[in-house]
Amino acid sequence: MKSFLPVTGLPAAGRHCKRRNQMIKPWPCIRSGPSQSFRVFSVRTDTTLSPRTGREHNFYVIESRDWINVIPLTDDHQVVMIRQYRHGSREVTLEIPGGLVDPGDTPEKAAARELLEETGFQAKEWTKIGVVNPNPALFNNRCYTFLAQDIKKVAAPTPDQTEDIEVALIPLTDIPKLILKGEIDHAMVITAFSYYFLRHPKELTNP
Repeated sequence: MKSFLPVTGLPAAGRHCKRRNQMIKPWPCIRSGPSQSFRVFSVRTDTTLSPRTGREHNFYVIESRDWINVIPLTDDHQVVMIRQYRHGSREVTLEIPGGLVDPGDTPEKAAARELLEETGFQAKEWTKIGVVNPNPALFNNRCYTFLAQDIKKVAAPTPDQTEDIEVALIPLTDIPKLILKGEIDHAMVITAFSYYFLRHPKELTNP
């Protein structure tokens, strides 16, 4: 993976932006405690002090285990995707396999488990292609994206009782237009494909 340039290697505008960002100081946390806990996340209340005004403010943080996403790619460049009903949007969405990192799991182990449970596929080759903070204003977790290759169907999907899943094979070349048409609109899924195509730009036109 390429390393980032030091600040001295940035253009003048970039150096100015870097210096300006360094003027923003962390807000000291005065109090922090749990508010409510739910099955897959909890809400924490932090009382912090503004370095600029000296005033206290309450902020609400959604605490969650880390998430994983998997782009399972067949030898003939099809993506193993899933359709499932999402209660937040009350819509059936087109997504890639994903889920939570269980306590004691690594992101890699969670990715392999979710791929098998949701699609029945296993992969021999795994590559971590990106890590993002889903929403730093609200969430405290990270989302890991993996590319799964040399994949094979080994079993029927075994979704959780709270999931209804349909497996779909989508040509990799169709992904950009599905995103532009809004047929893929899950932010973390779009982020995952952004990582993939940034690493494989030629496959946008020549899969």
